[in-house]
Amino acid sequence: MYLSVISVKPLDDYKVELVFENNEKKIFNVAPYLDTGVFTKLKNKKFFAQVKVSYDTVEWPDGIDLDPEVLYQNGYAVVS
Repeated sequence: MYLSVISVKPLDDYKVELVFENNEKKIFNVAPYLDTGVFTKLKNKKFFAQVKVSYDTVEWPDGIDLDPEVLYQNGYAVVS
């Protein structure tokens, strides 16, 4: 079972701030993916900033997305 992403905000250094359906907030670092396949397009910061919530995960133009389980498991909690 995975948690759906309900909100996403692009941050500096190729990170995204995520809010999941349980209201948990996490930061996910996309940088390790930027040299792999379709993710190379995300090196363009204007393109990267176009991230949005689509269905239950995050998506960029051209259908580039990440699995919500990966986002949740590999994101780090935001401490308020």
